[in-house]
Amino acid sequence: MFILGLHNGEHDASACLFHGYKLVAAVALERLARRKNAGVSIDAELPFAAIDDCLASAGIKRSDIDVIAVSRAQFELQSYQLHGRWRIKQAYYRLLGRKKLMMLFDMNRRQQPKNSVDILDRERLCTRYGFDKAKLWVYNHHASHGTAAYFFSAFDDALIYTADGIGDNISYSASIAGSDGIRILSGGDGALLGRYKVNSIGFLYGYFTKALGFMWNRHEGKLTGLAGFGKPVAADELVAHFIVDDNGEITSDFPSYEVMLAYAHQVCARMSREDAAASVQAATERVIAKAVNALQARTGLRALALSGGVFANVRLNRTMLEETAADRVFVFPAMGDDGLPVGGALLYLLERDGAAAWQRARYQLDNVYLGRDHDARFALAAARLPQVTASADRPIEQAVDALIAGRVVAIYTGRMEFGPRALGARSILAVATKREVNDSINKRLERSEFMPFAPVVLEEHAAEVFDVNPGNAHAARFMTITCDVRPEWRDRIPAVVHVDGSARPQTIRRSDNPLYYDVLDLYYRRTGTPVLVNTSFNVHEEPIVDTPEQALKSLVDRRIDHILTKDRFYSLA
Repeated sequence: MFILGLHNGEHDASACLFHGYKLVAAVALERLARRKNAGVSIDAELPFAAIDDCLASAGIKRSDIDVIAVSRAQFELQSYQLHGRWRIKQAYYRLLGRKKLMMLFDMNRRQQPKNSVDILDRERLCTRYGFDKAKLWVYNHHASHGTAAYFFSAFDDALIYTADGIGDNISYSASIAGSDGIRILSGGDGALLGRYKVNSIGFLYGYFTKALGFMWNRHEGKLTGLAGFGKPVAADELVAHFIVDDNGEITSDFPSYEVMLAYAHQVCARMSREDAAASVQAATERVIAKAVNALQARTGLRALALSGGVFANVRLNRTMLEETAADRVFVFPAMGDDGLPVGGALLYLLERDGAAAWQRARYQLDNVYLGRDHDARFALAAARLPQVTASADRPIEQAVDALIAGRVVAIYTGRMEFGPRALGARSILAVATKREVNDSINKRLERSEFMPFAPVVLEEHAAEVFDVNPGNAHAARFMTITCDVRPEWRDRIPAVVHVDGSARPQTIRRSDNPLYYDVLDLYYRRTGTPVLVNTSFNVHEEPIVDTPEQALKSLVDRRIDHILTKDRFYSLA
């Protein structure tokens, strides 16, 4: 059985494909549309580019899909079965031949069906787009976030906790997961018809991002890095606006999100941006940690499965391990809304098969190389560029020679990564031994960053260089958590050490990405340093590259010095 998971949101639209319980493909629309945080538009009701990319990876057609799991996101008005004045409005738009996108969540509130899927004209919607035998299934936003985090973890029993701006009318959820399934403690579909609570610490963080002159819903990571340079002078004040009860439920005293936004501007106006960033970072850590601690006291669970956009904050994720009772933490690598389809498909399987069968099918996530593999086209694309030279003579050795000489080498291999991090399929590599590497690469890529580049480290040497331990080791494979750099290594790899002595490492094993591993392994054997800089293969404000043509453009534009593929080493003539 093939299950297609979709999130057709106004931002972070994406698709994934399961064959049974095996996740075989997943891609965010932004990588294909070449727009950061890309969502569906009036001209494309579903993220078709992402859908067809997933299907091509598996070698199947739309007509082969058995189930489509969808979020309560954007659908064309004509795709609904409506009653009352909305049916009249639908007929009006149909008469005019005009299109209008409406959130399924909003229609759910207006029409109040027994099941959200009943609002959709399922047969018409599926057959219109070539999904001839597919049936539709609607999933819950936060349940989807959390289910993906738990399913792919190594945990038997765990506390699932999610936090984001808002989704399906809530900003947080908590569940208990174990052999008997998943039991919701807070959140879930019961909140669909009520008034949303003004309690999102994620929104507050986003409002601070906006108030400090950065882009909302895009540059929050800049605040995370900037926080290390400031003092949390307003943290107590911010925390005082949020109340966490004994059940881990979070409320606030803000009457509206408009008031919260105005307040963020007021706070940021009276202090340095470094102190403002440090304050909202500390407040976020304290509020979320207090909620998780309350839930752990209630459940006795120490393994923590996390997801939702708030947990893109790598410093917060470290706090979950150090300031709560958790002894192990796993963050789903696509923790934002682009990861929703994965959990949505898994929720369908849980409902279909029951807890026992679903538990038996679980497996630990090893990698997220889930996009298209364009390797076969790379040499042909390069041959069209007379200024690009290719060498098949010991390409890995040439790459390591270039790195040691201080040059910047991009790696392009196999299937593209899913999620926000570059993890060795579409990465830029450089030596970590020179602090000035940060400035030189940022200048070439037109970036302004406050956090140093992330390191990639051979898994067998990770604990020697970083505080990688059983509690954070799985998360560290996906660069979703920070940890301390061992004191004796901080001066040896300054390009990846933050001002607070931390780093956000990615550990790598050969079985997941042989080319990536072999470059680092040879570099280690020649230098004694098992660490390289790994930063995403993209120019500022562009998504990570997908195709060979996009990668080669970076070479031609001299953003990088070389590109390494599985069988060749590319340079400019």
